[in-house]
Amino acid sequence: MSECLFCRIVRGELTADIVHRTDSLMIFRDIAPQAPVHLVAIPTEHHVDAGALAAEDPGAVGALVTAADQVARLEGLTDYRLVFNSGALAGQSVFHVHLHLLGGRAMGWPPG
Repeated sequence: MSECLFCRIVRGELTADIVHRTDSLMIFRDIAPQAPVHLVAIPTEHHVDAGALAAEDPGAVGALVTAADQVARLEGLTDYRLVFNSGALAGQSVFHVHLHLLGGRAMGWPPG
């Protein structure tokens, strides 16, 4: 996926404010934050959406959630929201699976 925005970030072709990185995942600040803390967690390997990631590498889903929790705590959050958008109608705009971590304000329900 040479033109995938997040694959280009993983390869270092585009810059991002990276707050956590391992060989298998990275977490960076969203460029259009929807909360005081808005981070994006991605696997370094390309998968289109959360369902594809779960089918192809189930452990990676847990790794993303665990890393997001650790980073949330480092950001001073005790309460936060995690969101996977899967598909254009659900709001996914980059088709490389990503987990949004939002916090630092009260979250309403239902979202969207």
